[in-house]
Amino acid sequence: MKNRVIIYTDGSCLNNPGPGGYGIVMLFGNLRKEQSKGFRKSTNNRMELLAVVEALRSLKRNDIPVILHTDSSYVVNAINNKWVFGWQKKGFKNKKNPDLWKLFLELYPAFHIEFKWVKAHVGIKENERCDELAKMAAENPTEIDHVYESSDPSLFD
Repeated sequence: MKNRVIIYTDGSCLNNPGPGGYGIVMLFGNLRKEQSKGFRKSTNNRMELLAVVEALRSLKRNDIPVILHTDSSYVVNAINNKWVFGWQKKGFKNKKNPDLWKLFLELYPAFHIEFKWVKAHVGIKENERCDELAKMAAENPTEIDHVYESSDPSLFD
């Protein structure tokens, strides 16, 4: 698509919770950027959400519309159904991953983003690549998810 940034994201976790990783593929015209990172202990939903946060953080401009694809119904439903805004009003009481949702909500207003859910493992090239990146990152973790490892596990899913 012309004049749009197309993003695919995916998260992975081995033995959820366990080593986790995320993968991102970003496309704009002929430009392509891939990124991933692995964490020694996290959860799948944290990695799915962190992939979205990191994708938005890496955008250098906010004046170009973004279409973000993810196979995480957790992320897409929370945003498209506007649940996350209700959670925010209630201080994320009894909600999982409040630290990452707060980071997302700091970034989100600056962009015009359309979130699209894609089915996993059905041959969508860029989604499959994100899955590969996320799994490779989870298999070779280099980072510590400090919030997850130092907090009450009931805060996370």
